Amino acid sequence: MLRNRPIQIALIILVAFLGIGSRRNAQSLPAFIAAYAGDKLWALGAFLVIGLLMPRVSTLRVAVLALALSLAVELSQLYQAPWIDGIRHTALGGLILGLGFVWSDLACYGVGVGLGICVETFRYREPKERRPIS
Repeated sequence: MLRNRPIQIALIILVAFLGIGSRRNAQSLPAFIAAYAGDKLWALGAFLVIGLLMPRVSTLRVAVLALALSLAVELSQLYQAPWIDGIRHTALGGLILGLGFVWSDLACYGVGVGLGICVETFRYREPKERRPIS
């Protein structure tokens, strides 16, 4: 499989806007969506970026790498030091590194990567052969 780079970039931009929008407009969204959409979209974004950087790698490998990255970032939130907390308290640092460890984020990452698998599987599936009508 070879991923289409322009489509991949467009999807990354879309996911980023949706993720930032879910945080900025949280008060306008249902509580469940406001609480969990950003984490799912973060993992989906990680999946898409890894797929962009590794266009020939299998969907399964991209998924494993995205889950590993998501887990590493979440576990890094257990480490508290002034230098990294300073980064986390910037807008970009908070979006990338998060602010604090939350168990439910791990489930959200699984859902986000699962969504990436579904999107990629649908987008790159082989068309079914057309059978002549007899």
